[in-house]
Amino acid sequence: MSQDPATEQRVRGAVARATGRDVQSLPVKRLAGHASMRSYWRVGTAPASQVVMVMPAGAAPEEVTSGGTPRADPFVDVQRYLAGLGVRVPAILAFEEAEGLMVLEDLGDEMLETRLLAGDDRAGLYGRAVDQLARLRAAAEARPGGCVAFTRAFEAGLYRWELDHFREWLLEAWKGAVLGPAERAELDGWFDRIAAALAAEPRGFTHRDYQSRNLMVLPGGEQAVIDFQDALLAPRQYDLVALLRDSYVELPADFVEAMVRRYLARLEAEGGPRLPYGPFRETFDLLTVQRKLKDAGRFVFIDRVRGNPGFLVSIPSSLRYVREALARRPDLEPLRRLLARHVPEFG
Repeated sequence: MSQDPATEQRVRGAVARATGRDVQSLPVKRLAGHASMRSYWRVGTAPASQVVMVMPAGAAPEEVTSGGTPRADPFVDVQRYLAGLGVRVPAILAFEEAEGLMVLEDLGDEMLETRLLAGDDRAGLYGRAVDQLARLRAAAEARPGGCVAFTRAFEAGLYRWELDHFREWLLEAWKGAVLGPAERAELDGWFDRIAAALAAEPRGFTHRDYQSRNLMVLPGGEQAVIDFQDALLAPRQYDLVALLRDSYVELPADFVEAMVRRYLARLEAEGGPRLPYGPFRETFDLLTVQRKLKDAGRFVFIDRVRGNPGFLVSIPSSLRYVREALARRPDLEPLRRLLARHVPEFG
């Protein structure tokens, strides 16, 4: 990955100030940042290394959100909240807000995704991730407030914006669809109904992107959570959809069902509500449709607007998840037929 001498010096300086060490001779490596506009740099060699997050000047939230401008940096704010709930998150060693530099504990390179590729036990990895998510959600519902996530929410307008993102970028830009007035009105009607139904669900603290590339597997098997700065209020199913309908790791349907049931049992065991599987799964499937349509459109946007084609390979899995979820919701069959006119994967 290309280096930037000026940024290298900036991150070295931040680590030197945070640790009081002379780091001029230490190696500096830029790390993969996935879809983020932030960049990440490792200074030194494990186990004595630190990671520096470099934030662009005037950086907006990574994802479109609702609510006003937060008073505190969202990463710092949500990190403090999650740590208070007992969630393993990277320690913040220093934050130079004016410089857009944050020095973090180095959690290594092993993501849940890379451990799966290395052959680790899938059931064990996902079981721990699901159990942690249930603990997090139950604890957050018992402590509703205390960070920026509680000031912003998935409301109907935000769901609808994301569905329009799919229409604009996947349907029109990628597939070349030209919707006539009647088709557009029908699609708008479906998108309005989906957005309204999801917005009516009970909401609570939600990571928003709780998936295989944002769960770091530590040497002892513990999983640390990263990339939480876009947290907001959303239904209980949202983070579970992000994890089990991950565009980067496709999971078989029977495994997904087993993990959904495990989540419900663990949520109750952790002091959360007892939720019946049927209605919970119906909303899980509806959120899968909404989230994975958005993701497919977002991957095209990242390619066309940000010049990063690396996520196009994940479009087919996103569309397969939508197709499977639509098949589980017979009431959405007219929507499937409408989309299938332009997206053969839904046929």
